[in-house]
Amino acid sequence: MIIGYARVSTADQNLDRQLDNLNAKGCERIFKEKMTGTSSARPELEKMLAAIRKDDTLVIDSFSRLSRSTKDLLEIIDNLDKQGVSIISLKENLDTTTATGKMMMTMLSALSQFERDLISERTKDGLKAARARGRNGGRPKAKESKIKQAMKLYDTKTMSISEITTATGISTATLYRYLKQREDSALQS
Repeated sequence: MIIGYARVSTADQNLDRQLDNLNAKGCERIFKEKMTGTSSARPELEKMLAAIRKDDTLVIDSFSRLSRSTKDLLEIIDNLDKQGVSIISLKENLDTTTATGKMMMTMLSALSQFERDLISERTKDGLKAARARGRNGGRPKAKESKIKQAMKLYDTKTMSISEITTATGISTATLYRYLKQREDSALQS
């Protein structure tokens, strides 16, 4: 099936030119959206991505109509490629049903993976640098006084766990962890 996706950024803009181009390419179903590309909630895009199947072809007027950013575009393209969906972008003259289009898509996918790897490396380097300066990531440890207060409230059996964590400011997981530690140490004694 040949599926089209058309999007304009504002309600006053017109989809006619894109729809004409998609119809001329033989689209059997077209998803239309009037929403800014910077919005992460694009319901018609989500419907289209859910409806598209292996061996379908997605036709778009331009890559800028499909995504919010280069990173977003590369992720969408990579996911569609993994599903076995061909992509035709009219403005960029890219067609993954051709050998040249497949090569370009492979390069885009490689760039996407490269970008993900770079982000991961930078994150690891940043954490390493922070640890070298004595800063550890994660949630700050609960104060001992708050933990003791929470344990006493728990022992009184007058408050629920939710009420205890709200009153003391410690998390439910922290409270359960300390209760388990207390239970384990009582068993070992």
